[in-house]
Amino acid sequence: MPYFDAASSAPLHPIARQALLASLDEGWADPARLYREGRRARMLLDAAREAAAEAVGCRPDELVFTSSGTRAVHSAMAGALSGRRRVGRHLVVSAVEHSSVLHSAAAHEAAGGSCTEVAVSRSGAVRPEAFADALREDTALACLQSANHEVGTEQPVAEVAGICGSAGVPLMVDAAQSLAWGRVPDGWSLLAASAHKWGGPAGVGLLAVRKGVRFAPQGPADERESGRAAGFENLPAIVAAAASLRAVRAESAAEAVRLRALVDRIRTRVPQLVADVEVVGDPVRRLPHLVTFSCLYVDGETVLQELDRTGFSVSSGSSCTSSTLVPSHVLRAMGVLSEGNVRVSLPLGTTEADVDRFLDVLPGVVSGVRERLGAPASAATPSLSFSPSPAATETLVVDALGRRCPVPVIELAKVIGDVPVGGTVTVLADDEAARLDIPAWCEMRGQEYAGEEPADRGSAYLVRRLH
Repeated sequence: MPYFDAASSAPLHPIARQALLASLDEGWADPARLYREGRRARMLLDAAREAAAEAVGCRPDELVFTSSGTRAVHSAMAGALSGRRRVGRHLVVSAVEHSSVLHSAAAHEAAGGSCTEVAVSRSGAVRPEAFADALREDTALACLQSANHEVGTEQPVAEVAGICGSAGVPLMVDAAQSLAWGRVPDGWSLLAASAHKWGGPAGVGLLAVRKGVRFAPQGPADERESGRAAGFENLPAIVAAAASLRAVRAESAAEAVRLRALVDRIRTRVPQLVADVEVVGDPVRRLPHLVTFSCLYVDGETVLQELDRTGFSVSSGSSCTSSTLVPSHVLRAMGVLSEGNVRVSLPLGTTEADVDRFLDVLPGVVSGVRERLGAPASAATPSLSFSPSPAATETLVVDALGRRCPVPVIELAKVIGDVPVGGTVTVLADDEAARLDIPAWCEMRGQEYAGEEPADRGSAYLVRRLH
């Protein structure tokens, strides 16, 4: 059955499986020992480091293996911030970084440091000029992902790296999503990545620190991995990670062209097949295998469950997923619709037939969910227009307090035709997603979002009818 969530974790690459099984017999000894078994293990570790460094574009002695990509991020940020403490304690990150970066930033602030988040455009990209404006004399570190994990937008790493270099500020790049597709542009100072994102085994991360970067590893001292990653190396997994990265890179050029064409098909066809859909992320500067779209009048969790029943495994940044009632920080920073969010990320080898079947299944899934939620019947028509009812009034109040997305937007859509052009609807809601989804609904439906006001409970969102 089609697995369309490679951005979360890619299926184990056949080369990774072969390398893992082979190295279980050869790589079990301590690579720090001088006897025969230890020397054999050391040779495997050194070969894996050289292969990974070549893929990253750094020297082997600049790269260490960690227990995960998250650990690599945390170690990179903590080590760089500590190493440059005399410069200052200011950190700069983009608003759409992976949660591992934002968690490290929060820990830094809790310890007395400061942090500036750089806003992004509606496509999810930072403006290099905005990044430059965020740098200060006391900036110790800047962080920018190479490509976004939720919407696929590629960031202007080369431009930002040049700005940071001119300011003397090291740039840490989270390359977890992009490393399978090619090297990160030069200019970075630190880089982190995770093997399970490219088809390697889970539990292996990469941390690269350029020579000359002031870096002070945090935590108890450890002699392994240059003192930057404590603990006994998981050598079979490391070997498999390096082997699969090399194999994926060898396939990436051809697969990128093929998967980009399939993603372009999804980007084009979904709005044609499903009404009231917003495809998010940059349409050009993006990862080749990832597309994200949001559907009005549905909740993401139910859509994912229904797609799973039809055999498709996808992800969501919707606020209605079972793990959280807070909208994705990425979608929130972009200012796009969060309800009914679906992320499709195609693994290597995805076929055209798989994509065509997904496009066949999706419209029925969305319409079924909308029907169960009581969405306006006219929501299925892209050219939706409203005619005022005979009893139209100048203003209406919709009480959606205590009701989760997408109900506040559904109730708004039901009554917007009950006010005349120029009339207003006030939606009372205490769901965090309403703050994002009501303005997004207005933009999609051509109505005016007039702002938010405090209420006794939650907030009051004012919408003015324009047509």
